[in-house]
Amino acid sequence: MSPESILPSGTGTPLLDRVNSPADLKRLSREQLPALSQELRDEIVRVCSVGGLHLASSLGATDLIVALHYVLNSPRDRILFDVGHQAYAHKIITGRRDQMATIKKEGGLSGFTKVSENPHDAITVGHASTSLANALGMAMARDALGQDYKVAAVIGDGSLTGGMALAALNTIGDMNRRMLIVLNDNEMSISENVGAMNKFMRGLQVQKWFQEGEGAGKKAMEAVSKPLASFMSRAKSSTRHFFDPASVNPFAAMGVRYVGPVDGHNVQELVWLMERLVDLDGPTILHVVTTKGKGLSYAEADPIYWHGPGKFDPDTGEFSASKAYSWSAAFGDAMTELAAQDPRTFVITPAMREGSGLVGYSKAHPHRYLDVGIAEEVAVTAAAGMALQGLRPVVAIYSTFLQRAYDQVLHDVAIENLNVTFAIDRAGIVGADGATHNGVFDLSFLRSIPGVRVGLPRDAAELRGMLKYAQTHEGPFAIRYPRGNTEAVPEGHWPDLEWGTWERVQDGQGVVILAGGKGLEYAQKAAAGLDGVGVVNARFVKPLDETMLREVARSARAIITVEDNTVVGGFGSAVLEFLNAEGIKTPVRVLGIPDEFQEHATVESVHARSGIDAQAIRTVLAELGVDVPLGV
Repeated sequence: MSPESILPSGTGTPLLDRVNSPADLKRLSREQLPALSQELRDEIVRVCSVGGLHLASSLGATDLIVALHYVLNSPRDRILFDVGHQAYAHKIITGRRDQMATIKKEGGLSGFTKVSENPHDAITVGHASTSLANALGMAMARDALGQDYKVAAVIGDGSLTGGMALAALNTIGDMNRRMLIVLNDNEMSISENVGAMNKFMRGLQVQKWFQEGEGAGKKAMEAVSKPLASFMSRAKSSTRHFFDPASVNPFAAMGVRYVGPVDGHNVQELVWLMERLVDLDGPTILHVVTTKGKGLSYAEADPIYWHGPGKFDPDTGEFSASKAYSWSAAFGDAMTELAAQDPRTFVITPAMREGSGLVGYSKAHPHRYLDVGIAEEVAVTAAAGMALQGLRPVVAIYSTFLQRAYDQVLHDVAIENLNVTFAIDRAGIVGADGATHNGVFDLSFLRSIPGVRVGLPRDAAELRGMLKYAQTHEGPFAIRYPRGNTEAVPEGHWPDLEWGTWERVQDGQGVVILAGGKGLEYAQKAAAGLDGVGVVNARFVKPLDETMLREVARSARAIITVEDNTVVGGFGSAVLEFLNAEGIKTPVRVLGIPDEFQEHATVESVHARSGIDAQAIRTVLAELGVDVPLGV
């Protein structure tokens, strides 16, 4: 059954049925916009009920997206979304409604905004805190080229915890370029609403004549007396601060005009405000307060679960909870036990408590747990500080996000050989989230850092053994494991592993497959029942098991390496480098992720097209002269 037949559209959405572009949206009256927003939310719930999509955040941002497209003229005007997972209403409004059933499916729409997908998508995104720097660049390009389009960036309060967003905001205030920043606050309010006077000041702030009058008055006063102008400016500022506490906030200190907070679900008020704010000189922040999961009671009650839920009944919210044991859960359970054994153990995460399996740990050891928000660099350097003072910190981080902290791993941890362990979740291809989230570069960039040791566990038991080893030995360790499930192991089970040792899992001297992690699973399937084919669990990439590699290379007529990592600089490269240094000429076929970005699809599909699954390995074995039965 096709996705389109699963998700019939058009029923009960008379307004939305008339909107296939932002131009169509503008033909609606303002009085019709609240009803349109509700129809959009109904459509988003229907689309997301198949599972695996971003529900709560998209529901919360619907009204502000309707307002932005009603006021601005996309794609001429640039609308940027931080992360992009909240932009489903944007996708529907910009002509992609009939493709929404394909989101995150192979050949379908991205789960985020993507420049190559649609001209209304201003940036390709998936990581947080990038929208403001992009918006600044676009505004400066506009001014440099003498153009007059508008720039608006939507950023959540969570993304604003990222250092890149704060640094960009500081520069935006300094450059003073015309742009609108919509702060989508769905968790906390930065400035309190103080009633009628606050509303009066909000209205006054957005009037262009008020802004121009302030500037003209200052120039006139300076012509008479600069000291007097300075005094009057300070008096005006003091008066505004007295009547308008919202003007005393970090944004104003950075030189960014601040308006808010306002109701992020009053679409008509948002339109009124945005119409006035987009034409003001300089940067303006419109602080809107929204509710994640808006309009869906069960999503509002538990926005964390409903951020990206599995398949559910849109009428009741009923869903079937997975009983599988994930790699993330295996990590969290192991750390909870390790922390009970060693008071020096401390876990740090950059805003990924649930995703990294740390809910249980955070409750069991709340005083040895730190969530730094979306600030990967801070997570790594805070771990360095802890290690310098005698703790044994573990940084729980997705592979794709560790990319953002490469310098901190090198500069703050590795140079002094500090006792920091990196638990790298979602290593390898992650599937539906696509190119922005695939963790296929960590083996390569970690191999380049002196002193960092890298392991690839085959299962939860090896994961526990590697964590135990790292926590009881000196120096930095990195342990990478994939998205997905593994077999649970009993509490207290800690395999005794010696770092840097491999394991033969199938004897054979003709062609030997070296693989670790997910690649080992494929290697074993490919080699099953084939005479003369050996398989080695190459569970450590740095250091290599040089003794076993030397033995294998001298006895085998060919070697195949398999890795869920880019072929550039990864495990296969490490093997080739070693054999070259040893003067060993055994042929090596390197299988891994090609040197190109992999678009979203199932993990299995990407592995197949990348040539690392069991069938691809069998094809290579046949090319190397192994008798591989047809049709197997």
